[in-house]
Amino acid sequence: MADTTICSEIAGTVWKVFVEVGDAVEADVPLLLLESMKMEIPVVSSDPGVVVEIFVAVGDSVAQGSPVLSIRC
Repeated sequence: MADTTICSEIAGTVWKVFVEVGDAVEADVPLLLLESMKMEIPVVSSDPGVVVEIFVAVGDSVAQGSPVLSIRC
């Protein structure tokens, strides 16, 4: 098993977090929602696995490329 770090593709503000540590997720499932320039941009899982760590909270600002969570595949 390996951990995969999911990073933000854009700079924005964390609007919603849909998962919690321990949740099993499938590939291409929205994990959290970012707001940037009045647009909602989902951050999706690249692989199925289990959420092991969430690095952000609602209201946090993230830069492009910033890690937002980790999934154990």
